[in-house]
Formats: sequence, structure tokens, C-alpha cells
Amino acid sequence: MHEMSLCEGIRDVIEDQARIHAIKAVKRVRLEIGSFSGVEKKALEFAFDVVMRGSVAEGALLEMLDLPGRAMCYDCMKEVEIDDRLAPCPECGGGKLMPVSGDEMRIKDLEVI
Repeated sequence: MHEMSLCEGIRDVIEDQARIHAIKAVKRVRLEIGSFSGVEKKALEFAFDVVMRGSVAEGALLEMLDLPGRAMCYDCMKEVEIDDRLAPCPECGGGKLMPVSGDEMRIKDLEVI
């Protein structure tokens, strides 16, 4: 379950920011998750609760924001939104697409005390 290690990384970032900014507690963590990231959301939610125990984010609400996948179509030279990495271009039907976004996962913001 790589979601556990993802949450450990999130916890490390949160703890670093808590030290830098004298944050007492984190109430909400908003994550942006790309549709091609391979993150299993239910597993991430479970891992988040487990990994955050004993940290400044213990009991924090995890909010996951979906980011669409985007690709460059080399047939029509347009950047398009796609639902699946293997989907054809919605503009021209071409199949020469290079994903340019949608595989990311990042902390968008924190609600803190």
C-alpha cells in the first residue's frame, strides 16, 4: 500500500510547516490528486488517519480535490482534457497523445490553528 508512504510524506511536510510557522494544530488538509496519479482514495483516507496520529494533524479532515488529466495531442497540436491515459483526442480523434498533467498529488492548503 503505497498510500501509507504518501501519507508519511504528507505528515513530514505538515510537521515541517508547523515548526516553521508555529502551528498548534491542523484542522483540514486539502490535497489535489490527479486522475492519473494511481492513488487509491479510500486507502489514502485510511492511511491518513493512521499516519497522522500523534502529529499536529491528528484528527484533521482530509479533503481530496480531483484534478483532470491533460495531454498534448500531436495530431492536432492542442492540449486537451482526457479521462484515461489511452483515450483518443476529444478534438480530432487522434491517438498520439502525451500526458502533460494529471499524475500529480500535492498539498493545496492547510486549515490551521
